Amino acid sequence: MGAQELQYLSAAEYLEIERASSEKHEYFCGEIFAMSGASLPHNVISKNTNGHLFIKLLGKKCQPFGSDLRIHIPSNSLYTYPDISIVCGDPETTDDKFDTIINPSVLFEILSPSTQKYDRIEKFELYRDIVSLQEYIMINSEKIQVLKYFRNPDNSWLLTEYKSIDDRFEIQTVAVVLSLSDIYEGVQFKEAVV
Repeated sequence: MGAQELQYLSAAEYLEIERASSEKHEYFCGEIFAMSGASLPHNVISKNTNGHLFIKLLGKKCQPFGSDLRIHIPSNSLYTYPDISIVCGDPETTDDKFDTIINPSVLFEILSPSTQKYDRIEKFELYRDIVSLQEYIMINSEKIQVLKYFRNPDNSWLLTEYKSIDDRFEIQTVAVVLSLSDIYEGVQFKEAVV
């Protein structure tokens, strides 16, 4: 008996299934991947970061969105749900359902053991195809660590790492400064409480 043949879906088929689903899935090159749930530290970091961004961006032309906003990268077919997106100017949607955007300026992923390698390497490679994207920020949920990539004018990316609870960093695209102490407030790691 031969190996079972994979069945690939079109983007339209994926969106039809996804819009009817109570769970979130990524789509890439015809395949659908279930997204796993998140740990308590992941959720606390997401709440803290999104809360501070919401306050600091009030009244500005850029706005933050949580992990329910789907993004699409037409050049490589990816549909995904970043943990936090910042969109500057008017969100550009893919259709009249207004649930999928293509123009994020800043993306955040909160790293967990199961997704860390993917978020750091493969997903970042796919994200770099987003013309509007200026910064990609990864926040570790198991230790104090923020990795911030900034797109230079020559299209190269500059990495800056922050590892101290006293560190602060600027999201240059939106002129907002976040402190690691605010991001990690109330997060309990295996060995210590911040």
